[in-house]
Amino acid sequence: MPTAAKLLAAVAFAIVAFVAAATYVPHMPEGSQIGLFREITAGIGFAVGWFVMGGLVGPGYAEAAASGVRTSVTLVFFALLGFSIHQMVKKSYKMLYDGPMEAVLGVFEIMLDYGRLMLQPDVLGVLAVGGILGGLVAEWAGRRWS
Repeated sequence: MPTAAKLLAAVAFAIVAFVAAATYVPHMPEGSQIGLFREITAGIGFAVGWFVMGGLVGPGYAEAAASGVRTSVTLVFFALLGFSIHQMVKKSYKMLYDGPMEAVLGVFEIMLDYGRLMLQPDVLGVLAVGGILGGLVAEWAGRRWS
């Protein structure tokens, strides 16, 4: 059921995802195609904010901050998974895999590669601070309009 807390959590984590993606872009390999990377990541952030953080509102501000960090971790997982699947499909069109099992394993290799690139203090800081603030905003909205 739609609530104000879910909506504010979704918007907050869409913003966190967009800023984290913009912070991540300079760390990507030279010549990487950016395209709609930030916007797609913001869409993933919106969905994760709505479904994950929106459902965790209520216990208090300390728990909301922790839930916000949890939501940021969930956001990272699904963003890495989505973009890794996209890369795997692009590689499979070029016939770079010997079979379907190698392609599935390739998704996890790509996730690890992208994850290593993300282990930068600025990106992790945006995700941690943004997750805490997003959790607090969602908790505030839940208390204000419930």
